[in-house]
Amino acid sequence: MRTTVVMILLLASAAMAQAPTYQPVGTTLQIMRAMVIPSSDVIFAVPNTPPKTDKEWAAVQNSALILAESGNLLMMAGRSKDNGEWMKDAKAMVDAGAAAFKAANAKDADKLGEVGGDVLDTCETCHNKYKPQ
Repeated sequence: MRTTVVMILLLASAAMAQAPTYQPVGTTLQIMRAMVIPSSDVIFAVPNTPPKTDKEWAAVQNSALILAESGNLLMMAGRSKDNGEWMKDAKAMVDAGAAAFKAANAKDADKLGEVGGDVLDTCETCHNKYKPQ
């Protein structure tokens, strides 16, 4: 029994020692200004100016990916404001960005127009709770 307990403790400590550590570099506001706003602007522009070339579609795909991953960055320790609504809103950003990424990969401008509304709703929901006035 004692050997089993020691083995479990050793395995648990090894797993914890190998866990990656994350080091936030930018603030939440910096992520918004550098990543979220420019990326969402690209998504919002698609209904009015649909991409025509593969290069233009790639830019939309990259913006959607950045938007989705920005939600993950906002969930990191040091950036998350709480473990409740903040995490729910950040996850909604991930989901909306992932939907935009899927639509961009399909080169579906109409779907991106719909998803753009979801992105905007996600932003407004969070801003209503957390954006400094």
